[in-house]
Amino acid sequence: MKVSDIMSGHVISVGQKEPVTVAARLMKRHNLGALPVCDERGNLRGLVTDRDIVTRCIAMDLDPTDTMLREIMSRGVTTCRPGDDADRAAAAMGREQIRRLPVTEDGKLVGMVSLADMARREKLTMEAAAALGDISANIRRG
Repeated sequence: MKVSDIMSGHVISVGQKEPVTVAARLMKRHNLGALPVCDERGNLRGLVTDRDIVTRCIAMDLDPTDTMLREIMSRGVTTCRPGDDADRAAAAMGREQIRRLPVTEDGKLVGMVSLADMARREKLTMEAAAALGDISANIRRG
């Protein structure tokens, strides 16, 4: 099974030049814990989580209306491609301890695959199940 078979193609993203408050409002409105951050051309530049907002903005006494997302977003985000094997994507999620994996094609954001997407698969292989178990247990193995 390919990532394209299970990913969500409708992804809410935010621009890197937007203030933190825009991301926070989108997260609240759509009940999201993370948003992909893209440039003007739709290229993925990072990911901002609710935790990033708290630890890199609020806890640092930065004004969320004046702080741009590019200043607090996580960079070097692990991604996959639509044609990648879903089991390999699940293994990457387990290895990196991440619950959401942006799907890109030529650098452009085209989708998102989540733990819930993986869990809904009809045939959950042993490798994918182990990866999901590792993430859910929040245990990092070295």
